Amino acid sequence: MNKNDEVEYCNLELRFDRQHIQDLIKDLIQEGYSLYWSENEQVFVISVRTGRKLVKLRFQRIKDGYKLVGDYMIRDARLSEWMEKLIGDMRGHAIVKRFRDRQIIIENILFGEVIRLVEISGYQQRVLYQKGPMLTDEELTRLFYSIEGEERVRQRRIEVDEQLDRLNDALKAGDTVRADKCRAELAFLTKELFMLEW
Repeated sequence: MNKNDEVEYCNLELRFDRQHIQDLIKDLIQEGYSLYWSENEQVFVISVRTGRKLVKLRFQRIKDGYKLVGDYMIRDARLSEWMEKLIGDMRGHAIVKRFRDRQIIIENILFGEVIRLVEISGYQQRVLYQKGPMLTDEELTRLFYSIEGEERVRQRRIEVDEQLDRLNDALKAGDTVRADKCRAELAFLTKELFMLEW
């Protein structure tokens, strides 16, 4: 990453216990960062100094630990690398936007793995990587003018209903891992359904 590049981390979903937050503080100090922290009943805040900027990492208290919340704009290359390693190690979710000159690279990360990579230059948008079978424009056009398209819409609606039932069961059971997987599958299915119905 170039020193002048900015990286924005949005929609972060990373979960921690207290010991892990203490380990993060130790890691940041060992990396040479100047930092301080504070906490109250709702949130634990680690303030990291990067040059003249201060990045405040906010960990919201939840019933079984903490969750990193908020959007963060980081211009420090080492801190960006640390954040990305953290997302991967914690098998977290995030949308990462890299701003370079007149170009934006957007990564959608789910369970620590990049599932979609998009490049935006001016008005042009190009999908560089998409995990899973996403429909091309030609396939969408063909489906639009055929019975197969209607059948596929019907099938996707059934799959969405089934996935909603699974999500409901997971939430009732308090199984956050299974619930997160259901949400990820629902996001994929609803996106394809939207494309098919549009």
